[in-house]
Amino acid sequence: MDGRVPASLVQGAEMTTVNIGFVTIGATVLVLGLLSVPIKRLWLSGPLIALLLGVLLGPEVVGLISPAEWGTESVLLEQTARLTVAMSLMAIALRLPRGYLRTHVRSLVIVLGPVMVAMWLVSGLATYLVLAVPIWVALLVGAVITPTDPVVASTIVRGPIAERNLPTRMRHFLSAEAGANDVLSYPLVFLAVLMLAHPPDDALGEWLVRVLLLEVLGAVVLGGILGYLAGRVLAWADRSDIVPRTSYLVFSLSLTFTILGATALAGTNGLLAVFVGGLVFRGVISEQEDRDEEEVQEAVNDFFLLPVFVLLGLTVPWHEWFELGWSGVVLVVVVLLLRRLPAFLALGPLMRSVHGVREAAFLGWFGPIGAAALLYANLALRETGNDLVWPVGSLVISASVLVHGVTATPVTRLFGRSVA
Repeated sequence: MDGRVPASLVQGAEMTTVNIGFVTIGATVLVLGLLSVPIKRLWLSGPLIALLLGVLLGPEVVGLISPAEWGTESVLLEQTARLTVAMSLMAIALRLPRGYLRTHVRSLVIVLGPVMVAMWLVSGLATYLVLAVPIWVALLVGAVITPTDPVVASTIVRGPIAERNLPTRMRHFLSAEAGANDVLSYPLVFLAVLMLAHPPDDALGEWLVRVLLLEVLGAVVLGGILGYLAGRVLAWADRSDIVPRTSYLVFSLSLTFTILGATALAGTNGLLAVFVGGLVFRGVISEQEDRDEEEVQEAVNDFFLLPVFVLLGLTVPWHEWFELGWSGVVLVVVVLLLRRLPAFLALGPLMRSVHGVREAAFLGWFGPIGAAALLYANLALRETGNDLVWPVGSLVISASVLVHGVTATPVTRLFGRSVA
């Protein structure tokens, strides 16, 4: 005997860990799906419970699951978050009324222009002052945590509590902003990435040509074409009576995966293409198909929503968090309070979709940071190798999931009583 462990035993142990992960994630989705309403009454949210479960089962507590055995953690997180956000963006695109972006263009331009830039600069400046890091590193962190997460936002605007207490207009506005804000954070992230890698003139030129022209504009064009073609094909198949309603699940999933794959091959922004493709697709299909696709995509979104937060809990960088010390705590408080709320209160009167200070305050508070930031944090880590982005990003994400998860139900009910 040479003392080596047989390969079959090693593979068996790895498969056991993977199967435990499957059981954990599958059971979590099942239980939270069945008990979603009672859980919200306890002032909890699905993402928060999934995050806490991941922490409990992770290497630092029970040690039942170790994602490091599945592959490189940053790659696993990035790709899982990308798929989760893509599914959520498609769900939002199918949930919004037809022509919503066009009829609310003024409010969306404000929230995706000055408000979003303010969120980036405030987050970056807070990182610069609190952690004393180089300015473009700070702005990279700020860009990572800028997007309003469509995944967590969907848990706030959906369900009986939200439907009873929030006007449909507000729920649609938060969904639309979360979807568009998320995909438009991509240029901000890559501006900081390029500024860290190249001289300013070279970085700005590459950003304008490669990121804005090829990746962003290319995503709009490609996503629009694929969404239009998919809508026409589904409309034709429905008129020909060759597509059963049960096929819509496959069709909805296939469209999302097709757009993600096509944009990856073309080198464009896949998430932006999915959102644009979903909006165009919804505009092409009939009203009945529209309702069927929305219901199917919402169900798919529910399934993909929770695993990414279990995975986040499993990979929390505790050691790096402790190294940040009180500076990390201060940064979290500053970001959660100042990143978004002041900008909404200041510019809310200019948004026709926002009626009064109460709505501006509610929408300003509920700009959760979640799977989208998780994606960008790992993307930035891969592109720059900067060791600060992941610890700070994951800390702010986890704090947002906790704080916004706990406050969603009581604040939503309070808002409902205040306008009753």
